[in-house]
Amino acid sequence: MTSPLATRLAAALCAAGLALATAPTLAWQADNGDGSYTNPPLNADYPDPDIIRVGEDFYFATTTFANSPGLRLLHSRDLINWRIAGHVLPRLDGGPAFDLNGGSVYRRGVFAPSLRFHDGQFVIAFTMVGQNTRICRATDIAGPWRCHSLDRAAFDPGLFFDTDGSAHIATAIGSDGTVTLLSLSKDLTTVTAARKIHYIQGAEGSKLIRRGDWYYLFNAIPRRLAMTISRARSLTGPWETVNSINSAQTGGHQGAIVDLADGRWWGFVMQDKPSIGRITNLSPIFWRDDWPVWGTPEAPDRVPAVARKPVQGQTPQQPATSDEFDTPQLGLQWAWNHNPDNTRWSLTARPGFLRLQATRARTFWTARNTLTQKGQGPYSRADVALDLQGLAPGDRCGFGVIGKVNAHIAATRLDDGSLQLQMGGQVDEGDGKPQTELPVARTALPGPRVLLRTELDFERARGRLSWSTDGRWQPLGDEFALIYDWRTGTFQGPQYALFCFNPGAAGGRMDVDGFRFSDQRDAPR
Repeated sequence: MTSPLATRLAAALCAAGLALATAPTLAWQADNGDGSYTNPPLNADYPDPDIIRVGEDFYFATTTFANSPGLRLLHSRDLINWRIAGHVLPRLDGGPAFDLNGGSVYRRGVFAPSLRFHDGQFVIAFTMVGQNTRICRATDIAGPWRCHSLDRAAFDPGLFFDTDGSAHIATAIGSDGTVTLLSLSKDLTTVTAARKIHYIQGAEGSKLIRRGDWYYLFNAIPRRLAMTISRARSLTGPWETVNSINSAQTGGHQGAIVDLADGRWWGFVMQDKPSIGRITNLSPIFWRDDWPVWGTPEAPDRVPAVARKPVQGQTPQQPATSDEFDTPQLGLQWAWNHNPDNTRWSLTARPGFLRLQATRARTFWTARNTLTQKGQGPYSRADVALDLQGLAPGDRCGFGVIGKVNAHIAATRLDDGSLQLQMGGQVDEGDGKPQTELPVARTALPGPRVLLRTELDFERARGRLSWSTDGRWQPLGDEFALIYDWRTGTFQGPQYALFCFNPGAAGGRMDVDGFRFSDQRDAPR
């Protein structure tokens, strides 16, 4: 179903010879179509990966911080082509800040999940900042999930089930490096023992794997963006440790390995990128003296840029991007910046549109109901069609990015009833420091219908905002930087952001008539 506004705007663009894409465009496609793939499989911010195999299916759990729903899960049949399968947490809990009430939890929330499959159930362990570790279970990866909390917080918990069915968690925090093994009761509700089993300076992000008679412990060393591998004949040690790959030269610094149905093993590892965030790379593994080695015997100790797909014959696919908002539920590609106020957004009030009613907030950074989607590399853009007839004086509603640099075009209604577009935003400096304001650019808007475009060029680390009412795209304001920084912003790469807020009383509304994604660089201006 194509909504009326999109049809009218597309017709105007066609008349100008600049038609919008009429079909959704996939993001970065890692599957080369010839039996090989190019890293990364997902060219976007999918950090802290944990990947398991169940039969012929692979499942991927990733950190989502303050985004809601929380704790994203993906599914693949070949480790290369992924789709979003669901989320574990419909909403985040633990205090009013998760609702952007009295503060925010950017850079907090859900961290470093550990996913396993045991006794016919998916089991996931994770620790929200400032809370005890939770263990959730479901018979279907899409949920629903049943969760309970342990009596303590295990930093970056590495869940592990041994061959005898016993359950354990390996945990270490980089400020210390002591690896502790927590043993769990059969029903996974109680910690029955806690033992210090190893020490690696700066270690965290623990993962435990068993292969034959050997236990393998994988740890990230964030201070040098590297990974170590330890092995022992017993869970309690003694362990011997070797250095493995690193983020700067050889492809990553936090991850582990996953077995294939035919007995081969593959490695997954996170790599920091300065503009897009933390990506996940996949690599073949070979074994040398019972140690897993990333790469191939011909090119060892590095993640290959291009390699043969681990499983052949699967159809190329990527997580969904474009959305016409013509179903009563949001697509799984979307997440709110914090828990939403569900009374102030709707997909049914005006069928075929996403309606965002202005929430009361002082700034973009503190506004609820900002709807986000991951930016995609190496280049992507998104166009949205907006109907602004419902804007009230003082509303600031529009489209842009959220991250460390929060650049956006906001539509406002002036006191005389006219409409104006304003490009601006803030740079989050972290630690409670005042945000730095971006240069402001303004233009009058001749009517209530407009297309807004956000371009993200991660190779140049630059973004651009544009607008159109007649098929001629006009940049508004200067280019802005695309920056990933774990110390400031959202701890995520830049995300597309639809928003509507009012610094005074909650005001009017913005109707969004479609989100069109493209990875083509030859976009007309």
